[in-house]
Amino acid sequence: MTPLQSRFALGDIHIPAVGFGTYLIADNDAAGVVADAISVGYRHIDTAAGYHNEAGVGGGIADGIARAGLSRDDLFVTTKLWPGNAAWGDPPKGYDETRAAFEASRTALGLDVIDLYLIHAPSGVEKRVEQWQALCDLKAEGVVRAIGVSNYTEAHIEEIRAAGLPLPEANQIELHPWSQKPDLVAFLRAEGILPIAYSSLVPLSTWRAEPGQSSAKTEEMKADSQSAESPFKTMAVRYGVSEAQLLLRWGVQSGYPVLPKSTNVDRMKQNLDLFSFEITRQDMDMMAAMDRGDGVAWATGDPRDIG
Repeated sequence: MTPLQSRFALGDIHIPAVGFGTYLIADNDAAGVVADAISVGYRHIDTAAGYHNEAGVGGGIADGIARAGLSRDDLFVTTKLWPGNAAWGDPPKGYDETRAAFEASRTALGLDVIDLYLIHAPSGVEKRVEQWQALCDLKAEGVVRAIGVSNYTEAHIEEIRAAGLPLPEANQIELHPWSQKPDLVAFLRAEGILPIAYSSLVPLSTWRAEPGQSSAKTEEMKADSQSAESPFKTMAVRYGVSEAQLLLRWGVQSGYPVLPKSTNVDRMKQNLDLFSFEITRQDMDMMAAMDRGDGVAWATGDPRDIG
């Protein structure tokens, strides 16, 4: 088996294999947490307008860069357009609104250039192509280095192709042993679109166990993940690693950048340590047989829906 990659190709640039996710980190906590993450070695920070913490993340990026003696070029930063959702009384953004949202994100983060800008979800069939055109123009203008989407299906991406526009360079989707999306992943790879994994730790026995972090879909999988007979617990013990390390290693070994989140510095360090062990072919095959379908995050279906 080839050595585990520390970076993956993303168009003409590269993205670190292990990034730091900031979903559910409050804006007033984000600066300290992100600065700590950079200090312990994270070189990719992932946020989104929809997380409502870009200002805090931006402060943490500035502090972390200064604290670690880095330059801006040493860090890879991803943020996402919130495209709107008419079902929530939030009209989908058109071309001008998309550009304005990007400028708001860039200002909040305190950055001149965003390394990767994504459309957070496929919302509003009548506006999606306008949103993507805006991202293409932002990249052409040099204020974004790479562009992509999140939670898009093959049908959503074919909509971009039909409009005669360049295809995304990345699609950030839920990926873990219980939600492997083999058909979508095969399509993305065939088109040169990098799958980026979020919610890698869904099968973890303590995933989103804190108050306010759960959801109806989370509960559907909680009983199995907390079972004493969890195969992930058994495997982790055998490799001498944590369950989180095992699941993250599965993602990177499968060819996906991953985005673990923790506010605990020791766990941050542990989640970065994915290069000291390798999952055997036998165990990878066993995990491949655990797929349960769509997962717990965004539902993906008709391209007219939010996705």
